[in-house]
Amino acid sequence: MAASRAALTRDDLRLKVAVQRGRLADTEFRVIRPARPLKNGALYENRHWYEMYVDRTDGRRIGTLMLLAARSPRSLIYLPMRTTPTAPGVGWDDEKRLDLVLAHRAVQFRPSRWKRLRKLINAGNARRELRTASVPARDLPAGHGLETSVRSDPKHSNLLHQAVYAETLFLTGGTTAFRAAAQEFFAVTKDGPPHAATKLYVPGACNYHVCRSLYSWPDLEEHGWDQLHVEFCPRWVR
Repeated sequence: MAASRAALTRDDLRLKVAVQRGRLADTEFRVIRPARPLKNGALYENRHWYEMYVDRTDGRRIGTLMLLAARSPRSLIYLPMRTTPTAPGVGWDDEKRLDLVLAHRAVQFRPSRWKRLRKLINAGNARRELRTASVPARDLPAGHGLETSVRSDPKHSNLLHQAVYAETLFLTGGTTAFRAAAQEFFAVTKDGPPHAATKLYVPGACNYHVCRSLYSWPDLEEHGWDQLHVEFCPRWVR
């Protein structure tokens, strides 16, 4: 099988989205979601960390949505991932499926309100405005990951903070944090395909294992954090 070396293009930073609005009490929230469901992007919670599996296409879609979240201080970015077909190798560690919501901290959204808002936007009569979202290439920094001083400091303001409510992982942070996280997704989608095409691949194992982690200090649990581990997986659904 030939190694895949598809370069990142302008089209990888554009995607079709659906924009929705839902009102809770006296506040209206704007929610952006992919216009078509993810097929090869799945998120799980196990006893140790959060595990996300992506192929190149959906990994780049998620990375672009991270960059969009960095530019969307008035919107929630919603990725329904619980219905994605199960990734290969999942099932040995009591994994639980999760959706994902990206929230710029300027939105000031309480995750405990998500279940009610999700019900509104998923209702059969909920309106959707279809649009094409794009982010400029300059939003994706040239390097990979946060600076060492940031990634190793759990008290740094530019980290993505976590919360789980209603079977949904919330990642909340500022512009710098989302752009840094997007780097990791694009790195996985760049490095993963050629490794998967030329080396022995065993689902859920470490025979070639191209992955990235969003946090880099060793005592995560002591600080009340769980690692978010992003692993490349060849396309499992056509």
